[in-house]
Amino acid sequence: MKQMDVISEVSRVLRLEGESILRMERTLSDSSGPAAQQVKLAVLVSGQALDAGGKIVVTGVGKSGKVAQKIAATLCSTGSLAVYLHPTEALHGDLGLLGSQDAVWILSHTGNTDEVIRLLPSLKARGIKLIGLGGNPSSVLAKQCDIWIRAEVEAEACPHNLAPTSSTTLALAIGDALAMALMMLRGFNASHFALNHPGGALGRKLQLRVSDLMHRGSDVPWVGLDATMDEIIIASTEKKLGAVLVVDGTKLLGIITDGDLRRSLQHRERFFQLKAKDVMTQNPVFASSEMMAQAAMELMENRASQISVLPILDSDGNWLGLIRLHDLVRSL
Repeated sequence: MKQMDVISEVSRVLRLEGESILRMERTLSDSSGPAAQQVKLAVLVSGQALDAGGKIVVTGVGKSGKVAQKIAATLCSTGSLAVYLHPTEALHGDLGLLGSQDAVWILSHTGNTDEVIRLLPSLKARGIKLIGLGGNPSSVLAKQCDIWIRAEVEAEACPHNLAPTSSTTLALAIGDALAMALMMLRGFNASHFALNHPGGALGRKLQLRVSDLMHRGSDVPWVGLDATMDEIIIASTEKKLGAVLVVDGTKLLGIITDGDLRRSLQHRERFFQLKAKDVMTQNPVFASSEMMAQAAMELMENRASQISVLPILDSDGNWLGLIRLHDLVRSL
């Protein structure tokens, strides 16, 4: 196959699958139409199940099962408790995970998949709301479900119109859309998202505070107002944090950065006659320990002259430590 043939085929598949999603979107453009009403009802019923202490159980087999697993994962990560249930396993004992307050999402493009159909009597006997998603409105599944979301495609992207491609892409997109609608309906915000993603970049950005990353106590180099350059250099060299705080007890008087020390070398032979008060930056920019780490990094970066070290003060102006830009970049 020639290179241009490969690109042409990839483009064809992307176009067909994209058009399937856009057709569904156009179907929903009439908010009072039957398709839109079924989608709205699916979200509301699912939200009611969650508010009542239940969960969303997503099921399907084959490729639909793979899509169902991903949808369940998306629901969980966006604040909607969900689990995937394999229909075959359900028929052999796993129905025990279902509760009376749950809602069940059933994915099947044909709507006549044997494993799914065999499961329906047991689900209906429990009085659980059934939400079906598939491409055949005349199927057994469509007729048995309380709510039916018609996810029909004109053709699979497979050149032989056999392998589930456009249909699974559409089902996945609809699942994502329902999950996002549920998230908005239930007021799940970025802070809630971070609680479910503590190991991810977003979670760290939304959860980490300056207090989690700052250097404090004996790790922080500090000197008095009349400290000599020898004392300043020794303190800076021992701690290696890029700056030395100039303090009077608990009060911060200024900061001497490594840059300040380099600039002081222009005094040449007078360099070692200088004291901390001669080279420090008075009233430096500072952060509080409760400030979000992301906000502290923006405070250091979003200025004409970038800051590499910030002193940390409490609400009474007492110094607590310092934080480096390096610490923030590494953690965020």
